[in-house]
Amino acid sequence: MSKTLHRLSEEQKAFYQENGYLIGLPPVFTPEEMVKLNEELKELASLLEPGEKLQHIREWHMTSRWLYDICTHPQILAYVEGILGPNFYMWGSQFFAKPPHSPETVAWHQDAYYWPLSPHHSVTVWLAFTDVDDENGAMQVIPKTHRAGLIKHRQAGKDSVLALELEEGTFNTADAVSLHLRAGQISLHDDNIVHGSPANRSDRWRTGLTIRYSGTHVKCDLSRAPQFRAYLVSGVDEFNYNPKGVIPTQKYGRLAPDQHIASTDEIDN
Repeated sequence: MSKTLHRLSEEQKAFYQENGYLIGLPPVFTPEEMVKLNEELKELASLLEPGEKLQHIREWHMTSRWLYDICTHPQILAYVEGILGPNFYMWGSQFFAKPPHSPETVAWHQDAYYWPLSPHHSVTVWLAFTDVDDENGAMQVIPKTHRAGLIKHRQAGKDSVLALELEEGTFNTADAVSLHLRAGQISLHDDNIVHGSPANRSDRWRTGLTIRYSGTHVKCDLSRAPQFRAYLVSGVDEFNYNPKGVIPTQKYGRLAPDQHIASTDEIDN
């Protein structure tokens, strides 16, 4: 017997539109399921080469059915539908993991600055593989900054896992909200919202999977990101702007580094 899917309420949709993010949703996965997924993640991570980290597992949904199935979980898609509407595709995925006492940060940035997509109609899901709080470096967002459009970025500092960051003075960090999650929960955020995360000061890992979705009317500039593939996961694609992805068949598969979707920092630097 299939489980009843949770849907976003009108109040939750309104909160997202106003603030650019949403948390507090019923979990996608149970604690027991997350124990199993974390064990299976080790199998996928065994395909990393020396010197690579979990964050190098990027767009491996193209080659790993295990990861593809997570990205297309019916409950995640039900939540995303509440933001994007019935017709959308999945196109991006990447793990972000901070080991205990890691100095690594994620500099303040906007996702939309990194991707050659237009128009603006995309959402990022952040699926917690571990409990996430202030001590181990929870993601922080600056509410309502998604409504200001794109802000100029510059080269990031040495401790950031991203290459670009926002210039100081373009937003107020005093307004930051930390997105606390239990393992198995997700947050949703607009691709224009200013967000980042601090270092992990705890004795625990902080591991999460980002998954990116866009409405079917959103087109990728293939001259800048020729690796882009769209996986229609809800509704119909009336536009056919983007190349279609092929669903992988092997459970765990490595994607060659030159096949992940090129982002702005890789194109312009």
